[in-house]
Amino acid sequence: MSDITETDAGRAATAAEAKPGVAYAGPPMAPAGLIHRLFEAQAARTPDAAALLHASETITYRELDARANRLARHLHALGVGPEVPVGVFCSRTPEMIVGLLAILKAGGAYVPLDPAYPAERVGFMLAETGVRAVVTESRVAGRLPSTSARLVRVDADADAIARQSDEPLHVHVHPENLAYVIYTSGSTGKPKGVQIEHRSTVARLRWLRDSISDAERSAVLGSTSICFDVSIAEIFGTLCWGGQLVLVENALALAALPAGHEVRTACMVPAAAAELLRVGAIPASVRTLGLGGEPVSNELARGLYTLGSVQRVLNLYGPTEDTTYSTCKQAERDPSSAMTVGRTLPGTRAHVLDEAGGACLHGSEGEVCLSGAGLARGYLGRPGATAEKFVPNAFGAPGSRMYRTGDLGRFRADGELECLGRVDQQV
Repeated sequence: MSDITETDAGRAATAAEAKPGVAYAGPPMAPAGLIHRLFEAQAARTPDAAALLHASETITYRELDARANRLARHLHALGVGPEVPVGVFCSRTPEMIVGLLAILKAGGAYVPLDPAYPAERVGFMLAETGVRAVVTESRVAGRLPSTSARLVRVDADADAIARQSDEPLHVHVHPENLAYVIYTSGSTGKPKGVQIEHRSTVARLRWLRDSISDAERSAVLGSTSICFDVSIAEIFGTLCWGGQLVLVENALALAALPAGHEVRTACMVPAAAAELLRVGAIPASVRTLGLGGEPVSNELARGLYTLGSVQRVLNLYGPTEDTTYSTCKQAERDPSSAMTVGRTLPGTRAHVLDEAGGACLHGSEGEVCLSGAGLARGYLGRPGATAEKFVPNAFGAPGSRMYRTGDLGRFRADGELECLGRVDQQV
């Protein structure tokens, strides 16, 4: 039996057509690219369109690109280039977005650092990544633990940054170069830095381009901390394809946004969506809700659709180690069966394996493993953990890998993946 490549992601296949334990793959991915080049191309297409909205400030694509170019040149002069990590320690303001873009434009890889994190955790990440510089602001820079990294205060250093050219840099960055390092929660030990390359992120960004309409992208809520990978989809999935990012402190701020902001799409954990639904705080402008990070219940999906304004509820599944999202399922309006996480994204495969590493038959439970375009490079400075979790892919080309998620799941007869908890029951 051979694997099936779908030309229509919505077409159902029978269990007899598919290889046991392997999800139906989407269409082949387009050639890899670079995150910041996608943004630059969009800025060239729509320079006067609104890119970023924060409080009462609106920034166009032209302005956002120019500000990022100036900071990128400043960073490049400090030695930032390919494979060089740079911290971002900013409040949720436009300067944070400028910082992310600038680091990528300079060729570097950004390391998100949250001013709300304990100093011990921030210090650990600074030391392990060995960041060359930290992009920050005077109002939060005092919370940084002692570091040998150069601090680039976007406000205090504004004059020096402003003297740089608005033109983009031409740094030789390759799709296999590092784009960012995001740390896991550390709930099972020390936090691990997941290294994500440009090519993996671009694969997911191209899926977002094809899965979210221009109308849905016209106002996307930017509410997720940059220390969590959903922020990648919010920020770059919006700015690389011509949308407008509405930057707020957190998802619950959606309720307090002025009506004129007219958010069309928002991503959040199901618990936040449930709370907003409970208090009647989901604006009528919202058409699409992407839910992930926790199981999505039929009851929640049904309640969101009952609002009448919400047209799509997406159940999104995927670990940071597979670049944010691995599968997607649009919840049914009147679900009667168990909620699934759907099918794999283009260029990605899911496998359900038994304890011996063999493929489980459809309906049988096993560990969910992932392979394909979204896989991370591995864990920063943790060769043992990388070897344990990123293992040889017996179902792919020689030398390919798969990631062991630790999630328990099974394939239904229609090929959709159902998640059933954790293999080891960890929280």
